[in-house]
Amino acid sequence: MKLSRSIGSFLLGVWLVLNGLSHLIHFGFPGMGMVMAVLAIGAGVLIILGV
Repeated sequence: MKLSRSIGSFLLGVWLVLNGLSHLIHFGFPGMGMVMAVLAIGAGVLIILGV
């Protein structure tokens, strides 16, 4: 079975993993807030567009 995933879903998955790690084990780096915001906006736009 071949699984197809959109770029938006992949970015959403990355955002969820990073967000979970940052809260669970206090993982972080300088500028993480900006990276998380860009990932969230990018994933949201791509999902809405259906890419």
